[in-house]
Amino acid sequence: MTSPVRAGCVALACALLLATGAHAQSATTADGLAPANNQARDALARQRDAESLFSVSAEGKALYARDVVKLDGYGYCGRSIALAEQGEFRQSIRAASKALHLGQADDNDDLKSLAQRDLAIAYSYAGLLDEAERFANGSLALTPKNPQQAHAPSLKVLGDIAVRRARYGDAAGYYARSIALASDRFRPLVQVSLANAYTAAGRAPEALKQLDQVPVRETDKLGPFYKRSRANALLGSAQPNEALALFRQVLADPGAGDTAYHRLWASEGIARVEAARGDKPAALAAYLDTVQQAERLRSKFTSEEFKTGLFGDIQQVFNAALALSLDARNYEAAWTLSEASRSRQLLDSIRDRASDTLAQERVSLPELQRSLGAGDAVLQFHVLDDRSIVWLITRSGLSAALIPQGQASLAKQVEGFRSSVIERRRDTTSLAQQLFKSLLSGIDLGDARRLFVVPHGPLHYLPFQALHDGRGFLVERSALAVWPSAAVGSKLLARGNAQASSLLGFGNPATDRDVPPLPGAEREVQKVAQQFGRSEVFVQQEATKQRFKEGAASASVVHIAAHAELDEVDPLFSRVLLASTPSEPGLLEARDIYNLKLDGVRLMTLSACESGLGKVSRGDEIVGFTHSILSAGANSIVASLWPVADESTDLLMTRLYRELAGGRDLMGAMQQAELEVQKNRRFAHPFFWAPFNVVGNGRLQVFNAVAAR
Repeated sequence: MTSPVRAGCVALACALLLATGAHAQSATTADGLAPANNQARDALARQRDAESLFSVSAEGKALYARDVVKLDGYGYCGRSIALAEQGEFRQSIRAASKALHLGQADDNDDLKSLAQRDLAIAYSYAGLLDEAERFANGSLALTPKNPQQAHAPSLKVLGDIAVRRARYGDAAGYYARSIALASDRFRPLVQVSLANAYTAAGRAPEALKQLDQVPVRETDKLGPFYKRSRANALLGSAQPNEALALFRQVLADPGAGDTAYHRLWASEGIARVEAARGDKPAALAAYLDTVQQAERLRSKFTSEEFKTGLFGDIQQVFNAALALSLDARNYEAAWTLSEASRSRQLLDSIRDRASDTLAQERVSLPELQRSLGAGDAVLQFHVLDDRSIVWLITRSGLSAALIPQGQASLAKQVEGFRSSVIERRRDTTSLAQQLFKSLLSGIDLGDARRLFVVPHGPLHYLPFQALHDGRGFLVERSALAVWPSAAVGSKLLARGNAQASSLLGFGNPATDRDVPPLPGAEREVQKVAQQFGRSEVFVQQEATKQRFKEGAASASVVHIAAHAELDEVDPLFSRVLLASTPSEPGLLEARDIYNLKLDGVRLMTLSACESGLGKVSRGDEIVGFTHSILSAGANSIVASLWPVADESTDLLMTRLYRELAGGRDLMGAMQQAELEVQKNRRFAHPFFWAPFNVVGNGRLQVFNAVAAR
């Protein structure tokens, strides 16, 4: 009998699993391993359908039934657009899903077309282009009362998608069709979007002609967006002086409100002008000025960026400055920029929706080095489009090495390795060796017995413990912990230790979602509880969200063995599935955790599928469960990188807590637990022993070492 898999979802991971038919026993699967399980495949199929027309409509029906104050379908459409323009993408999708449900219930093609238009807009803003494309085409396939309202925006969404996929010819066609249908109010936005597409395609003279066709009264309304579009086209037309003059006009605007945001992008434009002139020092100075402005600017989502097709990305500003620092071989300055970019992206992700105590953390290199002990090292990465860099920081110094692979190449390599791990193929070790060579061949790890890894971009999905140097896995030589940033990690180390006195455990919650039960999770949490003098364990129907919220603040250790679902649209809506009740669906979302006070929690273990993952925003860390838990006050987390098998996870967790009870610190205990599972022939593959990361204070001693002896 096979053991159930605790399966959830995340963008890259699920794409990999679905593409490879994960868990299907293949001819290349290593012999003697524990058998495959189809339940993981079933869970991934559910994820594939999670954003489908049927599923979105079904969710809309359930949400509509729970609404105390019910709107008509058009009212929900209005709410959906307003929420999308505020950056509340998941909430926007939920409002549109209610409109879609009502349109289907009444067989109202007009409402169905408008609802799918709104879904297309929200998914496009969220960066989920396949879903946006599907709903935009769904809107176009229907016959609304007013095509101006439904079809013109849907065509523009298809144009925006084509631009982001660098299919500029297709984009021009969609924009032209949208312009032909658009209302007088909407048409200028599409015209500017078309001009921006021309500029991106290297057709800047055509962009200028298109911008000339926008009525003056509309250019005045668009203001700095129009000026930036025109400046970009001028720069692309080899008119840097004219472009510089327009960027400086925006930069000199003393107004309040959004003008600070526009000044930031004007400064970035000036940096690009200087780079185009070949003046790297001037370009770097302008980029650093832009970075300083970004640091001062409160996080803001601006839907006008998407409406006009500019797609501003503050992370690219940090990356450009960092790349110029690398060109100058100033690796310490590049590290400082990498750190600043992580905090910036976190602020952009949570905006004003949550209070994050770690988002503003900063650390200098000397401060970081003083926090490290003998044998400690920070292994930090930053991935750019065309190359990457790795830093090794110890108490005595900083070394760095350039990695020739950039974003696309490393993502492909990580995807291939993860696919091999999750399919349990024989080529896993050779791929692990290739990744070790790619990432670490230029760095001398020396006698680093404890590695604090700060991943970046696609490397967040990588189990560093399973990299192989040709002699053995990395975990065999070093204990590992993961940090969201060096600043966050050093702050967590400074919190120190306090003896754990109690456990709050949840196992195999009785959720009403279409997921299999987890009897192994129930056994696991009961075994963990045996290591504590005082514990409260809730299983099945008793493992509710309310009990978590009531008990987590007073527990030293919280252990949750359950299913999890990662939200690709908005990481703050990622959730652990706890027991449902008549009044509560039992979804413990990341945004709920931000609002809790967990200062007394030394360790929270999420023994659930892919609980350590979330949405990787371009250029920065994953935002999801892990950061919400750390920000709420917890010291350390144990979380998973892929769907985990019940039986091997039971063994790993039992050994982990036994090591902790013996006085070993968290990262050392995880190292021993992974090595113990690895010894079992049935679980020798990294799929079984390497799915969990220690995140945060790896030095944490959950139990008092003296008392343990």
